[in-house]
Amino acid sequence: MSLESVRRFFAEKAPDIEVLELETSTATVDLAAEAHGVEPGQIAKTLAFRVGDRQVLVIASGDARFDNRKMRQTFDNKAKMLDAETVLALTGHPVGGVCPFGLATPLPIYCDQSLKAYDEVLPAAGAHHTAVRLCPERLATLVDAEWVDVCKLPETETRE
Repeated sequence: MSLESVRRFFAEKAPDIEVLELETSTATVDLAAEAHGVEPGQIAKTLAFRVGDRQVLVIASGDARFDNRKMRQTFDNKAKMLDAETVLALTGHPVGGVCPFGLATPLPIYCDQSLKAYDEVLPAAGAHHTAVRLCPERLATLVDAEWVDVCKLPETETRE
């Protein structure tokens, strides 16, 4: 069902984008990067958060880490990751295949600035073995996402 909703999304909004299906799991950033032959940062991970009384999706570079301080500043509230069951119910996609396409429930979507470091990114496509390839700007446009700065990259992290 999840993969089919993603296929319908692309058939309607971007028929030129192919949903890639692999034989191997791409459920984690490292597995996806290896399977697609790209850097981990090019894997566009989609995570679901509860911020105050609303749920949102944030898409970030695979090697970026969410920064609690930046999340609070951006959303004016503490952000808490949603559990797998809630994510599946809201998005229609299982954890490991969560993406901003073909959602079961309309949700606000945000793209982190970390994605702009790449010409091409690969978000999941609704299943543990799927993805699409597109540029970050097109990703944001297709899902009507707002750009935010809520992550830190490995090279900017400091040891405490």
